[in-house]
Amino acid sequence: MSQPSLYEQLTALQREGQGFVLVVLVEALGSTPQDTGAKMLVTAAGLHAGTVGGGKVEARALTLAQEMLAAGASAPRFVNWTLKTDVGMTCGGSVKLYFEPHAAGGVGAAWPIWIFGAGHVVQALVPVLAPLDCQLTVVDPRREWLDRLPRSANIRFIQADEPKELVPTMPENAFLLCLTKGHASDRPVLQRALAERNFPFIGVIGSEAKAEVLRREMIADGLPAERAKQFHCPVGLPFGSNDPREIALSIAAQLLTERDALKPQPTDAKRQKTPKG
Repeated sequence: MSQPSLYEQLTALQREGQGFVLVVLVEALGSTPQDTGAKMLVTAAGLHAGTVGGGKVEARALTLAQEMLAAGASAPRFVNWTLKTDVGMTCGGSVKLYFEPHAAGGVGAAWPIWIFGAGHVVQALVPVLAPLDCQLTVVDPRREWLDRLPRSANIRFIQADEPKELVPTMPENAFLLCLTKGHASDRPVLQRALAERNFPFIGVIGSEAKAEVLRREMIADGLPAERAKQFHCPVGLPFGSNDPREIALSIAAQLLTERDALKPQPTDAKRQKTPKG
């Protein structure tokens, strides 16, 4: 499986609404650890992709980029560093770096949908959602299932043995879907999301009986009863069969319905939309 290019990863960060800094090595003189044109992407979490040479140069550039993010910087800047005096390296070259900050939630931010699980329903759901103006993140411990999904600039894949640890990293406006292989793997993600976050939509695959079991167990673990009600199970609008493809369509329909319900409503009567072309 080929890795997404740096441009694809930059586009994905923009669509997801994450803040980042693009760092470009625009000039390298003498003995430098990387050639002109090297690039890296830095987020608040650290190095996201690429490299400008590693070692002390990259460490200092990483620190400066994260300082710019923390300060909410909006203006690009250039820096010139002499490797011996400014960076503390033994080689005698110099570098000129360009830092271009991109604010979180800026232009291009798309609807973030996080899907926990990569099984049969997710295999059918991702191709339905991918053409929409959304940013998909699919999380599963099984690499072989992630590898079966289509590749696109707006789809990110995370192989994680403890998916619940990713809940704190999700954007506030994310729609969360628990579509894992069973109750035991859905519940840790669901419980952490309900206990620590306030996402606009949380859906869980399963039956009403499963929903009751989940609520009872989470309440027994200390989750307030009112919070334990704040998820949709079974997820999806009530139509179609149990075929994974039809379940996927019902879930996509509910996601769109819930998304549109969050938008400001026009004061006049809503007109029927006519597709262009």
